[in-house]
Amino acid sequence: MLTYIIRRLLLVPVLLFGVTVLIFGMLQFLSPAERAALYVRDIPRNEKMVDGIIKIYGLDQPIHIQYWRWLTGTVNETTGERTGGILYGDFGYSRTASQPVADLIRQKFPNTLDLTIWAAAPVILVGIWLGVQAAVKHNSLVDQLARVFSIVGTSLPTFVFGLMALMIFYVGLDWFAPGRIADVSSRVIHSPEFQRFTGLLTFDALLNGRFDIFFDALRHMVLPILTLSYISWATFLRVTRASMLETLRQEYVVTARAKGLPEKTVINKHARPNAMIPVITLAGFQVVGLLGGVVITETVFNYPGIGQAAANAAQQLDVITVLGFALFNGFILIAANLVVDVLYAMIDPRVRLS
Repeated sequence: MLTYIIRRLLLVPVLLFGVTVLIFGMLQFLSPAERAALYVRDIPRNEKMVDGIIKIYGLDQPIHIQYWRWLTGTVNETTGERTGGILYGDFGYSRTASQPVADLIRQKFPNTLDLTIWAAAPVILVGIWLGVQAAVKHNSLVDQLARVFSIVGTSLPTFVFGLMALMIFYVGLDWFAPGRIADVSSRVIHSPEFQRFTGLLTFDALLNGRFDIFFDALRHMVLPILTLSYISWATFLRVTRASMLETLRQEYVVTARAKGLPEKTVINKHARPNAMIPVITLAGFQVVGLLGGVVITETVFNYPGIGQAAANAAQQLDVITVLGFALFNGFILIAANLVVDVLYAMIDPRVRLS
């Protein structure tokens, strides 16, 4: 197992190199003058200023030199100050947010992480449970209803379901409001008495003993979680059901039943673990999607996470911010793939032995 994990860890630098090359390659579609605009916060007053920026950042140098400077930044020979360099956490300056991209990610990511933590369990566990029930009760009424639910869920656009949820639960019933938190709670969390221990609002509210803020924050996340869950349940249901049906036809499952094992033991101990490999892959990508910011859901519910910030940047052609988010999502994807590979090996020993 340890050897398998080390082999996978050795692949991580290669994958990181590939991601940086891909993102840097996308920058090369812009001319040196256009790329120079990505490094400045104010509009250059004349062409000489643009030429100066191109010289400073080496945007007219061979591509491998540009790539190295993009990674490590440029050091001012007079002051010794380093400018740029994604390896030093400098992803550029966001014109739409009027702050460095790294600061924007640090500001928005806790909200997205908060949503991911509370959404992951219902999204994954309920979806798997629905798929298992549909497979075990194959061709029954439960299975037919699950199939209809899956078809409707996968064909219904996210923004349509989100708007319907808003119309019913916010406009009609006034139960769950969009946004991150109510104005009353917002004044409390921005007061000096409220300590930010983790940056995650729900956890900080608990650590401060403010249960009113905790429940207010959860109330504002109900509709985004419901929207994410409904769309994801349909996908998990289809994948889990298909994998379980294939597993239930295997000879070792037939043998277990022939030996007289209880059906619950056959399902939980023999069939379900072996049917989870494709489901784990899907769960890994689902978590990556949540951590990377769910653009449509956060935009519909005015949730201030990474997805909404990325959508605002894209709408205003803020290239450097969009590429910064893309780079950040690439890092998350690599980390998630590593976790999924380890889970593969834990569930199925044949994976690590191969």
